[in-house]
Amino acid sequence: MEGKVDMIKSTISLQDLRRGIYIKAKAEPAWRFWGLYVHICKMETLQRAYKVAKQNNGAPGIDGVTFEAIEQVGLEGFLRQIRRELVNRTYHPTRNRKKEIPKGNGKSRILGIPTIKDRVVQGALKLILEPIFESDFQSGSYGYRPRRAAHGAIRRVAEAIVCHKTRVIDIDLRAYFDNVRHHILLEKVAKRVDDDDIMRILKLILKSGGKKGVPQGGVISPLLSNIYLNEVDKMLERAKEVTRDRYTHLEYARFADDLVVLVDGYKRHDWIVKAVNERLREEFAKLQVQVNEEKTQQVDLRRDESFGFLGFEFRRVQSFRGVWRPQYTPLLRKRTELLRKLKVEFHNLRSQPTEKVIEVINPILRGWVNYFAWGNSGRCFYHIRNWVEKKVRRHLMRSRQCKGFGWKRWSRQWIYKELGLFSDYHVRRPEPSLVKAIPAR
Repeated sequence: MEGKVDMIKSTISLQDLRRGIYIKAKAEPAWRFWGLYVHICKMETLQRAYKVAKQNNGAPGIDGVTFEAIEQVGLEGFLRQIRRELVNRTYHPTRNRKKEIPKGNGKSRILGIPTIKDRVVQGALKLILEPIFESDFQSGSYGYRPRRAAHGAIRRVAEAIVCHKTRVIDIDLRAYFDNVRHHILLEKVAKRVDDDDIMRILKLILKSGGKKGVPQGGVISPLLSNIYLNEVDKMLERAKEVTRDRYTHLEYARFADDLVVLVDGYKRHDWIVKAVNERLREEFAKLQVQVNEEKTQQVDLRRDESFGFLGFEFRRVQSFRGVWRPQYTPLLRKRTELLRKLKVEFHNLRSQPTEKVIEVINPILRGWVNYFAWGNSGRCFYHIRNWVEKKVRRHLMRSRQCKGFGWKRWSRQWIYKELGLFSDYHVRRPEPSLVKAIPAR
């Protein structure tokens, strides 16, 4: 009972509260938390949620209200109004604004963009619920979690390949975010949360996005999507332990709805591949999530096959010394998407000074290169660097009504140093554990 009282002390800081919730949840996996709603209503929680929302920026919701407009009128009053609605139980989320985002493969996904007010409420809810479910999440889950990133999942896959886990089950889920069943999700949340006010707000947030699914673009959606798939992760963790002898013969990595399972290449472990395939489909069936069989594939890296994961193409290669190692490079379609996006910017800015063009394209290049600056991206970066430099040179020549690329007129050093074109195409070397000598099989 003493632990329960500690959870609702009004004087405890948000940081200490989150730490206390996590410790309690980790120590007692069956504990159901109550008295949480009061913490969502605190000004400290709402202020922190607003700060995070502003850092993430984003377009306004259906009401058109921006961060600038809120702060011009008065942030304190804005947050106090939200607090009053929460305390009086009169808060109701506004309908999400729909925005279509191209996926690069001819298709698109629909983002559901909440109003800033709703983002603050969702952010406050996430701040209080996240430490509970973080204690339950598994080591192979990387999507949108604190102190975890896509590169951790990429490294986990690369290490599995080094350890001869060469048979890969690459799972593709059909419109996962759009098909999350609300009643199943709420049942999963209720296993850890015994607070009617929390559950009521969660229902309202989910209903504002439609009869099913979690809106891509919602602040709390990533947390809810991880809660929904946590049983799949638990099943894979059990499979790792059940099939373990001296070594583990199975590994997996999941980032949101992107999942790969890697199994040892030994012939005697064929049964593991079959069993995991069957169990995955059983778990997804329980969740009423459809596996896209057309895109789901089984790959054998020993046959020089490859698979894509989080924007990288993975394969296994052998060095001149006979060492097997993972090779992961940006997928060709990712490079094509980048160049297409840059080409549009060059076209739109064709009448602008070169300095303005560079000001626009540098952040695009920096973000893309920083993400893909891992593994074996050197050749891809070389291609992109040359392509961009030629585009800049062509822009310079066009502005002076000359032909060619101006190789003699402008040195490469001048393009990068004086004009300031992005030039940091440094590739981070793999960790020693990813290139250690392992006998070929």
